[in-house]
Amino acid sequence: MNQTKNIYTVLVLLLIVASACTDKVFETFTANAPVYLSYTDLRSAVKMTAAREMNNPGKIYFKDQYIFINEKMKGVHVYDVSDPKNPQNKGFIEIPGNVDIAIKDNILYADSYIDLVSIDVSNFSGIKEVGRVQKVFPYTLPKYNEKLPLAKLDESKGVITAWEEKSVRQELEQRYYPIYYGYESMSMDKNYTSLGGVSGSSGTSGTTYGVGGSMARFGLYKDMLYVVNQNSLLTFKLNSTSEATLLDTKNIGWNMETIFITDKHMFLGTQSGMIVLSLEIPERPSQIGNFTHITACDPVVIKGDLAFVTLKGGTSCRGTVNQLDVVRMSNGYSKFELLATYPMYGPQGLGIDDDLLFICDGDAGLKIYNASNPYNISNNMIASFPLINAYDVIPMNNYLFMIGEKGFMLYDYSNIQNIKQIGIIPVVKKI
Repeated sequence: MNQTKNIYTVLVLLLIVASACTDKVFETFTANAPVYLSYTDLRSAVKMTAAREMNNPGKIYFKDQYIFINEKMKGVHVYDVSDPKNPQNKGFIEIPGNVDIAIKDNILYADSYIDLVSIDVSNFSGIKEVGRVQKVFPYTLPKYNEKLPLAKLDESKGVITAWEEKSVRQELEQRYYPIYYGYESMSMDKNYTSLGGVSGSSGTSGTTYGVGGSMARFGLYKDMLYVVNQNSLLTFKLNSTSEATLLDTKNIGWNMETIFITDKHMFLGTQSGMIVLSLEIPERPSQIGNFTHITACDPVVIKGDLAFVTLKGGTSCRGTVNQLDVVRMSNGYSKFELLATYPMYGPQGLGIDDDLLFICDGDAGLKIYNASNPYNISNNMIASFPLINAYDVIPMNNYLFMIGEKGFMLYDYSNIQNIKQIGIIPVVKKI
């Protein structure tokens, strides 16, 4: 018995010694090596710079006489469109890691990688950061060459802005499950804006809220800012000091993409349907309904009791169907009836103004319909502009602001029998 015990003790000691003496195993290989922006540099980067060309535009936002155009992951272009035929480039707001914005009064709220930043834009020549909520968004990774592995990541060094393909030496068996930046996506119904006259100031003023496109993930209601983030709805209280305070993070579903706010309700577009929440208590949105459909990307806009939803298939959207769904809602937005479905080419953003429905149909261009009869939309096309790739739109005061692959385009639809393009700010691709 004692002999067996002694043998066991020796074996344990040998294992401990062997473990202690074992060298770490390293490997050398070509990988995607992270390029970091330190947290110090990230949090001191917001500033107004000279006007620059658009290279990779994303979402659009309208406030007073200004259009704000996101330059993906870089910041925001500012254009004065008080004369829509002759937009004036006022400058560029540098916001590293920016995808979405919303503006209340003179404060612009923007994502900046993992932070939410508040920026005073009452005077474009002297913009300043006035608040920041740190580490409120997930630590995400930019896209990389999937043919090569990822090198070891170290979040303490800062956010990752890019990758270098180079030889690295590191310990064996590193496993990562990256989250990628999402450019698709909160928006607001114009019933909650009061445009009034055009101001001649050099910053935003006058109206309370701006208006986002249908692909946005930021939405405003009263003193709240709502942000959708894949499976979560974040609720921020906007304080009188211009800062934002995170009140709640609610798990709603999965693959949430867009927001539309109207009539004290919030409509979330997800890859599997539309979720409706009541804003009766703005601090605590509560789910009251859920309309499901096949898997696809789907922004939504609302007019009365009708929801217009575009479904787009493709690699990132997983589905294969491209169509427009028209859904009637009843019983306080808690019951749903699919009225009609119309085939589309590759629909993305959309907008509604009275009976005019504007659909960005990808490579098939911009399509404009009379949607007064939800059962006969496809037979009531008013105009189309096929030679563009359309992404999202904001219809406002008989002018349509559209962003697409070729740039920012402006249309006059005051005469629906003669809708015409009146201006363009082109994208300049980097060589």
